[in-house]
Amino acid sequence: METKDKVLMINPEKCTGCRLCELVCAVKHDGSSNPTRSRIRVMKWEMDGVYIPMACQQCQDAPCMDVCPAGAISRNDDLNRIEVDYDKCIGCRSCVAVCPFGAMGFNSIDKKVFKCDLCDGDPQCVRFCEVQAIEYIDANDVAILKKKEAAQKLYTTNHKVALKEA
Repeated sequence: METKDKVLMINPEKCTGCRLCELVCAVKHDGSSNPTRSRIRVMKWEMDGVYIPMACQQCQDAPCMDVCPAGAISRNDDLNRIEVDYDKCIGCRSCVAVCPFGAMGFNSIDKKVFKCDLCDGDPQCVRFCEVQAIEYIDANDVAILKKKEAAQKLYTTNHKVALKEA
């Protein structure tokens, strides 16, 4: 599978909040069904019924990489992801503090930071998400899909308004 230009696309409108993505991630990486060890987190607003899976966005200009004093965070262009070199990481957690998505975590047991590594090109969160709220798609397709979704919402909204006015 070519992973060079693939990204995770998250559709919060499809997410049911089951958190299966968190469990399979933790099992894949740590052999434990403990969601606190997951690289993906489902943010929940229970009263509103809103669930949003959050994971590393593999930023082109990654703040975590820029702030790391040990140079332990770098971009792997072959896999299109940001990686942590644990031999260099000093555990200062600067990357955790600066990530705008809250995607960097810190494991207090192992004393290491952790983040999504896209499961080396086969993201398990995507594989196990039954409602397809998380997809692993070509980066060039993201904008097209988002435009189609926005156009559909506008059409539906305008159609409802037109019906009410008629």
